[in-house]
Amino acid sequence: MSLPDFLIIGAMKCGTSTLQAQLAHQKGVFMSTPKEPNYFSDDQIYARGRSWYEALFADAAPGDLKGEASTHYTKLPTYPQTLPRMRAMLDAPRLVYMIRNPMVRAVSHYIHEWTEGRVGSDAREAFHATPEIAAYGFYGMQIAPFAEAYGPDRILLTSLEQISADPEAAFAEIRDFLGLPYGAAWVHDMPAQNVSAARMRRLPMQGLLIDNPVATSMRRALVPKALRNWVRARRTMTTRPDIPDDLQDRLKAEFLADRARLAELFPGHPALELCYPFAPS
Repeated sequence: MSLPDFLIIGAMKCGTSTLQAQLAHQKGVFMSTPKEPNYFSDDQIYARGRSWYEALFADAAPGDLKGEASTHYTKLPTYPQTLPRMRAMLDAPRLVYMIRNPMVRAVSHYIHEWTEGRVGSDAREAFHATPEIAAYGFYGMQIAPFAEAYGPDRILLTSLEQISADPEAAFAEIRDFLGLPYGAAWVHDMPAQNVSAARMRRLPMQGLLIDNPVATSMRRALVPKALRNWVRARRTMTTRPDIPDDLQDRLKAEFLADRARLAELFPGHPALELCYPFAPS
């Protein structure tokens, strides 16, 4: 059967696109297209059926390790059916869960929501109206059901901080966990993927009015470049937003409570220190 041997299951805004690209570059590894099938999480995609999902891996060569990377799989409470569906199809997959400083991740997520036009520039209001911005960084809560279902030994916890500090060592751990050939190694000249340092805010009906060749040609012909640049700058968040101190304190307390749950599952893991610099010493 054409089913994956491993899945990168998140977390969102933690470098999973870069890791997926690194794995896809390795000999003997086949990664799905699209990168994020979101098959087990999204109802409309799951309705396409098992044959659709298997077809994503049908072109893998004999002996290839097959994988996919869907951050939706660790987005509770948004996608509650992910794990039951996965268990019904995959007996013992290897799971890679990539995390980062949850405060930094939350800010990156907030920027993402802002660029998509779903929240405004008031951070306090955005975090209140969109609790998922914090919830997707409750890593202990997100990964615990997978650990219970498959066992902690089927999960590799890693972090963006580990890869940034020592990509060779971090990737070697991933290589050994997945069973890649010993020569598989981090590719240094491959750029980071899906970087969101500066994103442009989407406009209502952008696909119809902005993102099409006719509109682009007319805009370039009729609107002076200086004015286009000014509008683009007004729609781009180029600096990290300020999070009010009291909101930061509340979020840090919640993240630290969740960190205790993560520590129970992965005691002594380096990510517990690297990803939580605000934890009391």
